Amino acid sequence: MPIRPENRSRYPRNWREISARIRFDRADGQCECDGRCGHDHSGRCNARHGKPHPRTGSRVVLTVMHLNHVPEDCADENLMAGCQSCHLAYDAAHHAANRKANREAERRRVLDKAGQIAFELATGRA
Repeated sequence: MPIRPENRSRYPRNWREISARIRFDRADGQCECDGRCGHDHSGRCNARHGKPHPRTGSRVVLTVMHLNHVPEDCADENLMAGCQSCHLAYDAAHHAANRKANREAERRRVLDKAGQIAFELATGRA
């Protein structure tokens, strides 16, 4: 998955080399997911880089996922080669939490700009 420009500085300068080593040397071009993504692989996912995905039929592009979602942590045990399907599924809850936080931050920014106080009666949170 492409790195967003605003997150580029969080990755080490040699990220391309680290990523290639994980995807092609360690994983031998195959998704390393063992079901942590929530899919039932009956073992290791058999999606291979450049080949049609066994479940979706789309061309597989292996990515490297940070298991703890911290780009600065590039220890081998925190990295896993993953097909697009496994990577997106593994990150789904993390992405949902980020979307929720971003929506709330935007709501507060708009209210603040309008001179309004952010307040919710149902929860009593400010």
